[in-house]
Amino acid sequence: MCALGALNPFARVAMAEEMAAQGESHEYLTDRYYIFCYFGGGWDILLSLDPRDPVAFNAETMATTRIQPGYTLLDDVPEAPVIQTAGGLLGFCLGDLATQHQDKISIVRGINMETLSHAAGKMRFLTGKEASGVQARGSSVSTWLTSFLGEQETIPHLAVNLATYNKDRPNFASGIKVSTVSDLLEAIRADRPFSEQLIDQQIEALLHQDAQCTRALISRFSNKAESARQKSLEMVSSGLGNTFDFLANNDEMAAVRTHYGFAKNTNGLSTPGARAALAAKAVTSGVSRVVSVTLNGGFDTHGLNWRDDQPERQQAGFNAIARLIEDLSATEYKGTGTTWMDHTNIIAFSEFSRTSMLNQNSGRDHWLNNACLVAGADIKGGKFIGASSDNGMQPQGVNLETGLVDNLGGVTLNPEHVLQTFLHAIGYRNDPADLRVDPIKALMKNS
Repeated sequence: MCALGALNPFARVAMAEEMAAQGESHEYLTDRYYIFCYFGGGWDILLSLDPRDPVAFNAETMATTRIQPGYTLLDDVPEAPVIQTAGGLLGFCLGDLATQHQDKISIVRGINMETLSHAAGKMRFLTGKEASGVQARGSSVSTWLTSFLGEQETIPHLAVNLATYNKDRPNFASGIKVSTVSDLLEAIRADRPFSEQLIDQQIEALLHQDAQCTRALISRFSNKAESARQKSLEMVSSGLGNTFDFLANNDEMAAVRTHYGFAKNTNGLSTPGARAALAAKAVTSGVSRVVSVTLNGGFDTHGLNWRDDQPERQQAGFNAIARLIEDLSATEYKGTGTTWMDHTNIIAFSEFSRTSMLNQNSGRDHWLNNACLVAGADIKGGKFIGASSDNGMQPQGVNLETGLVDNLGGVTLNPEHVLQTFLHAIGYRNDPADLRVDPIKALMKNS
């Protein structure tokens, strides 16, 4: 059977009717929220998600292993570069996630990005499809999830300094993009009216009249513009400004700043902690169902900046995720006795990793092998899925049922395997996003 997402609309209807006739259920979970955390620039997974024991992998062995962890070359040499857990090693840059929350997170290793291009790698992890030149092929999976979960939230899909794509989903599922916390406040506040109330009402009446004319009704562009305008009016009139005013002089916002560790100034609002706090507030306050956020950047380190920038930026990003998990775990979900973490899935990713060997500039270049971190409502904690090889860190075949390396009968993982796992976990079958791969069942709580 062809993947459902590859069919034209009439074929989709016919297949839906056929499945209904066969009694196949279309029910899926509706009490789910998603936070996509992007680390921009291509991270060094040897420092965090896919480390190597320096006793076995070092300057003496790198000629045969083609792996040079380089932990002793960092500007701030870690006392313990790797952390042993029941399932395997974690790198010191995972920070509090490794030392305090290793039972809540899972790592997927040996992901083949099949590209060394920043733009193509990012689009691959957002959409689950290879890019077509510099264009995304298909909608972001965050957009698909938003379209499934509905438009009842004020900003169903919030995108913070991260592109999202909508090729074939409803307008409401498109990510409403802001660059910073300050930008979001500007967008949702009506602090400075541009005209008197009567004039505003007249302008609104004219715009509404224009949107209802025949020309506008048959124009896809006009319909999208009117939908965006109505959503903007809803945001401005919702009174959400106080929800995200992290610099306010009150106990609630002081507690947010303390927990997420950012300063009470505009520079503090640009930190990973403030962005993680924004994501938490967006979902727990009923503002958004899906948040896509660039949590931290600056990972394109080809020279000596690798020694300082990679560890510092990775730890800041992963510690922000630790604070996010703690916040969601401590906040009750709608009076149910469960927590927001029981209903929210988190994925942290980058467009690719960096080479296992240092280059002539004492940095690392682009490498197609990758890893990602997942946690939350539908994800088993403490799992290590797949692996990269101990020679050059090549992606290895994986058994999707067990998560173990299987170079004979397994499959090479791509980002779409991870994304399909979230779609499958929510209850969707028949590949609605046309990802054309199976989910990683070893990751799913209810597999």
